[in-house]
Amino acid sequence: MTEPVRLSKRMSELGLCSRREADEWIEKGWVRVDGVVVSVLGSKVLPHQKVTVERQASAEQAQRVTILINKPMGFVSGQAEDGYKPAVTLVNAESRWSEDDCDMQYHPRQLRSLVPAGRLDIDSVGLLVLTQDGRIAKHLIGEDSSVDKEYLVRVQYTRPGRLPEHDLKRLNHGLVMDGKPLRQAKVVWQNEDQLSFTLREGKKRQIRRMCDMVGLKVVGLKRVRIGGVKLGELPTGQWRYLRPDETF
Repeated sequence: MTEPVRLSKRMSELGLCSRREADEWIEKGWVRVDGVVVSVLGSKVLPHQKVTVERQASAEQAQRVTILINKPMGFVSGQAEDGYKPAVTLVNAESRWSEDDCDMQYHPRQLRSLVPAGRLDIDSVGLLVLTQDGRIAKHLIGEDSSVDKEYLVRVQYTRPGRLPEHDLKRLNHGLVMDGKPLRQAKVVWQNEDQLSFTLREGKKRQIRRMCDMVGLKVVGLKRVRIGGVKLGELPTGQWRYLRPDETF
């Protein structure tokens, strides 16, 4: 017999929302199981039971924004730390990209519950996603996420000569980090001192550590794409909304 699971977990598995959003909706009485309202947190359901949400939940979710920012150096992705400001402090009416063609109007309330979906180190620049939508956060950083991310990485080789071909192959597949083999990556030279990295995982300072293992020193790192969404011409320190026609 199949074991019952928490309703919030089941809602997340079904792609309806994040677990945090599910708990909010349950408390508000916006969730039904087999047509019956369930408003008690921690309630459990069986996999075959039908879970539906009220229109209010869908309407609220539709108003949640996702923002793309070109993060400069010196800003952290999430919470403020060591005196450094979080990237969300760059989001205001004045810093919105003038060429943003999304018809959404900016309002300070959009900053509420706006969280980074993935990290970008303080000394790295480029595309950072901030979202109020738990589904997008789960899609980008959930355990089973397969969204690839592309980086342009300027490097210096710290050993005599040039990076051997076998070490380039190790960057693509064969390195071990924190006791576990890394997933296969795609690493190719763009020019004499710049590599393109495409990864499907995001361990802390992963690219810098990978480079260090083969004698490369990273002197610049920029994220230029997350799945189907590109940084494009978005200026440093400015932001725009994710358009309805864009998907990661």
